[in-house]
Amino acid sequence: MNIRVRRGDSFWYYSQLFDIPLNLIADSNPGVSPTALQLGQIVRIPGYYVTFYTIRPGDTFWRLANRLGLNMDMLYLLNPAVNPLALQVGQVLNVPVRVVNPVVRGRRPYTSAALTADISQLIEIYPFLRSRKIGNSVMGKNLIELQVGRGAKRVHMNGSFHANEWITSPVLMQTLNTYLLALTNRSDIRGLFVSPFYESVLLSIVPMVNPDGVDLVIEGPPSQEPYRTNVLAINQGNPDFSGWTANIRGVDLNNQYPALWEEEAARKPDQPSPREFPGEAPLTEPEAIALADLTAESDFDRALAYHTQGKVIYWGFQGLEPPESQTLVNEYARVSGYRPIRYVDSFAGYKDWFIQEWRRPGFTVELGRGVNPLPLNQFDQIYEENLGIFLVNLIR
Repeated sequence: MNIRVRRGDSFWYYSQLFDIPLNLIADSNPGVSPTALQLGQIVRIPGYYVTFYTIRPGDTFWRLANRLGLNMDMLYLLNPAVNPLALQVGQVLNVPVRVVNPVVRGRRPYTSAALTADISQLIEIYPFLRSRKIGNSVMGKNLIELQVGRGAKRVHMNGSFHANEWITSPVLMQTLNTYLLALTNRSDIRGLFVSPFYESVLLSIVPMVNPDGVDLVIEGPPSQEPYRTNVLAINQGNPDFSGWTANIRGVDLNNQYPALWEEEAARKPDQPSPREFPGEAPLTEPEAIALADLTAESDFDRALAYHTQGKVIYWGFQGLEPPESQTLVNEYARVSGYRPIRYVDSFAGYKDWFIQEWRRPGFTVELGRGVNPLPLNQFDQIYEENLGIFLVNLIR
């Protein structure tokens, strides 16, 4: 919600008036100096949107504010050109509305277009949420990183490496929405007051690593050539892409990382395939490269790659994982009910590479249980299981 600065206004006053933490207002206005506000300058207030109210007989600012549960100065601030002593029936006022419900609807087929729309909505309501493009998919779709928080502890999460595991993307987005709601409303999540973690933790989320593949599984082959012809050929003419995990070129993005890649490649398909083809070499695909570059520049303290299925958490690689990893995975297991597994006979994944290169905690979290793509009737349970893991990442 945008407002215009008046004489005597300050970020602190806006924080008190709208009951929004001061740090969230400051971070929602990175180009505005809080000590040098200018008359008429636009300031963004997170956690609110503006609706319209038409004046009826007998209305006054005082009566309207009381009826709507608002501080009367909110109405003055949002209606600077209105004379409150001369309201006219039929006159339209701007009225602030606090956002108290999530805008992300995760329980639906979640395409890259759905993700883009949700990101736009979240940034409009919560402008302290930062978004940046880290690269493009093979088909040119934006790969987006979302960041929230100021902290020294940097936690990264990503989803939808595998196309038919797309339910991981709305799980991450709905979890993020829950956190943003709690921050702006000074509320708790499962009894945990989360506002202090905004100052101690920086969250990095890439909700959809493989947008081309996700759209292929949900919507079928694209109309754009040569991609349509190629994916149908790779899939042996079968129009059902529900078993597809790869990117649009038939490369498994989670077999693309230089962590015993040669060993993995020797036992996997040697040409483009709906699943498991590791490519001609490590890091040939733009999606895998974008995430590798982001990780290399970001100094993450830990990383979690979300997949489905099995209700397990893989947490080791070749004995290179630090002791902290076991402490964390045991806590993840306690709050989610998932089973920790240290080693698995599979290499070249993002988690493997992260542990190998940085010797820091890395995890592959396999959400839910069943046949991919998991049915949406599992969404609510998966979301609740992951919410506990999310909170552990704030606390520990």
